[in-house]
Amino acid sequence: MNNPYLPFPSRVQEVIRHTDIEYTFRMSYSGPVRPGQFFEVSIPKYGEAPISVSGIGSDFVDLTIRRVGAVTNQIFEHYRGSTLLIRGPYGNGFRTEDYDGKELFVIAGGTGLSPVKGIVDHYSAHPRQIQGMTLVAGFKTPADILFREDFDRWEQAMTVIRTVDTAPEDYEGPVGLVTKYIPELSVSDPAQAVFLIVGPPAMMKFTVAEVLKRDIPEENIWISQERKMCCGLGKCGHCRIGSAYVCLDGPVFRYDEGKTLVD
Repeated sequence: MNNPYLPFPSRVQEVIRHTDIEYTFRMSYSGPVRPGQFFEVSIPKYGEAPISVSGIGSDFVDLTIRRVGAVTNQIFEHYRGSTLLIRGPYGNGFRTEDYDGKELFVIAGGTGLSPVKGIVDHYSAHPRQIQGMTLVAGFKTPADILFREDFDRWEQAMTVIRTVDTAPEDYEGPVGLVTKYIPELSVSDPAQAVFLIVGPPAMMKFTVAEVLKRDIPEENIWISQERKMCCGLGKCGHCRIGSAYVCLDGPVFRYDEGKTLVD
């Protein structure tokens, strides 16, 4: 029997720099994985960190990492050709079968774009699988924008609103919180529209509130919870909220279920 706690070595195929503290590590991996799931990335003597899947290929997964602690500081010292230890994937991700044939809206804040990026990639390559798609992505400043090259590709396949909270006077582009643009979204049929909302808790709270004003049913909204996932197997209890374990039952939840998870 395989040890589910035992990580395996994965080669760094490529490192893509987005900002001074956020990079995407393209890791060798072949196997089933869904957008919204996560891997535990570990370095001996330093520990593990849960990192969401931000891209999926035939022989790789993308892990977008922010430099915020001991483990991620060490990860940033490993570049192309190096090897990291990973285990996973874990959790409940976004399932395309829930969105096929629907009108899809993705609203993401900051690094919250990473967990849902695989869905955006999928439907930008397969636009006929849905009725239409709109992406609203918000960042603090122009310097904090992630996946710049991907935005150029996405804009060819869907409606894209890329906004920043604050910007210099000479900045050309939308400025304001993502909630500012929700009343302006063109929703053909609320019953057939689905919303994926990912970002900081406060952002998700106010974004969901604005979406509900558009008469979108709660069961048509999906969110992704942020927790400290340690074991990934529902054993350690660090990610438990009430009776749910985010590492097993989430991190992706349908809103009518996820809204009851309150610490």
